[in-house]
Amino acid sequence: MLVLMNPKWNGQFSCFDLVARKADRTNDHSRTIVQVLDLEIGGGEFVVMAGPCAVESESQLMQTAEAVAAAGARILRGGAYKPRSSPYSFQGMGVEGLKLLSKAREATGLAIVTEVMSEEEVDVIAEYADIMQVGTRSMENYALLEALGQCGRPVLLKRGLTATLEEWLRSAQVIAMSGNPNVILCERGIRTFETATRNTLDIAAVPVLKTVSHLPVIVDPSHAAGVRSLVPVLARAAVVVGADGLIVEVHPNPDKAMSDGEQSLTFVEFRQMMDDLDPYLELQRPSRQLRPQLLVVGGAD
Repeated sequence: MLVLMNPKWNGQFSCFDLVARKADRTNDHSRTIVQVLDLEIGGGEFVVMAGPCAVESESQLMQTAEAVAAAGARILRGGAYKPRSSPYSFQGMGVEGLKLLSKAREATGLAIVTEVMSEEEVDVIAEYADIMQVGTRSMENYALLEALGQCGRPVLLKRGLTATLEEWLRSAQVIAMSGNPNVILCERGIRTFETATRNTLDIAAVPVLKTVSHLPVIVDPSHAAGVRSLVPVLARAAVVVGADGLIVEVHPNPDKAMSDGEQSLTFVEFRQMMDDLDPYLELQRPSRQLRPQLLVVGGAD
């Protein structure tokens, strides 16, 4: 991809030398490709991660894993440890949940992404997970980020609730400086004054990050929307602006989910979303196959 770097952006982000895309990099061959089992995230394939917000039981997880795999997902998401806002909410199954995720991987072949909340949990979660997720509340937990630099697993770094792109890339730089270059950025919406949705999806963040950084960028439409019916619409937007994939919440019975049911898709809705993405992915396919594309930034209105 041929990129004309906005001079302001270059000066703003180039200090993060391990994750920033240099101004003289003029093609996509300079991009980071994160290898996860047999998958390449950032390599041209649009990779979908899907599953429940929280692992609740073996039957719930196995049903979901089989359904999302059949619909085209390549990675199973599921929280074993849940950083909930309320101390009275379900906090996750812990190690037992990790074991269920591992069992689901064996049954379906899906890779596993799950959240890690503290540096003390890194080693045990790395035994089970293929991708270590840093949640929005942990984006600036530098002790955790440094520990993940030594974990030997790719890291999915979600954007903080009120974080700027500069602050987000700074956190990615911490992970890379600690020894781990395999970082995937995840735009999941930021907190604004708007209340109709859970958060506000910063869709412009995707092309900006693809310009200023060589890291893969995916989108989480579930947490951005907070409303089930909006998830497929935001997923389409993610494809159109060039995201490398999605992470979506799916549950066999969202109305009875222990967390985030209002934004979780049913199996039927998830399959429909995946089918609906096909024409948008087809339009993007030439550029995803590394055909040169001009992106002009800056200039007059």
